[in-house]
Amino acid sequence: MNVLVFDIETVPDVTAGRRLLGLDADLPDHEVAEAMFALRRQSAGTDFQRLHLHRIVAISVVAVLDRHGFRVWSLGDPDDGEAELIRRFFEGIERYSPLLVSWNGGGFDLPVLHYRALLHGITARRYWDNGQEDREFRYNNYLNRFHERHTDLMDVLAGHQARANAPLDEIATLLGYPGKMGMSGGKVWEAVQAGEVGAVRDYCETDVLNTYLVWLRYQLMRGQLSPEGLANEEQRVKDTLREDGRPHLEAFLAAWEATDGA
Repeated sequence: MNVLVFDIETVPDVTAGRRLLGLDADLPDHEVAEAMFALRRQSAGTDFQRLHLHRIVAISVVAVLDRHGFRVWSLGDPDDGEAELIRRFFEGIERYSPLLVSWNGGGFDLPVLHYRALLHGITARRYWDNGQEDREFRYNNYLNRFHERHTDLMDVLAGHQARANAPLDEIATLLGYPGKMGMSGGKVWEAVQAGEVGAVRDYCETDVLNTYLVWLRYQLMRGQLSPEGLANEEQRVKDTLREDGRPHLEAFLAAWEATDGA
């Protein structure tokens, strides 16, 4: 079974802000963003923009593919544009038809991807199929909230009740995994403004690792993994992170192993 666990990081779409608010084209990005934040605070009491006003700056994935094993990475290069990141994401679905796994992907990540793919004119036939081309997709597709082809762990574990939703950081930490490391979603705009897209990608990769590890525990709970199978899968993740050698993954591994020994 091919599995693709994914997470996105976003910033306010200042180009949209200029257009919708009628702002001068020469107004600096940070001033446009401040205008968007102020308007949102006035209407909703939060800086968090409505989903169609987000621009994607990172898409990170954990992929478990039949022919390629376990891997964690961020799509594209740090200087790639948003359209290229989104194109690569949907090309992976087209090629492998994986089970998608997310944390709040149904409530945030996928709607943002929909709006941005619409903006950039990106085709994703396999993703949008609900049985017209593949009859199996009539009964299990990416679009239905209650189908497993996309498993939104936050939504499923909450019994599809918004009042029962929990943050990934707290669930991962309760299960003995590292949780949030190095950054938070609220700091992404500042990091991008400072030219630190690489740090955002690193942060997103640790988030998607937490999601994958929680998914393994979910599979144990469902009886799809035995305790021995869970231990083997967790060890495979540790071995991969150790062999990879990138500092943020080494830090994730060290934090995890420190928890193991606690």
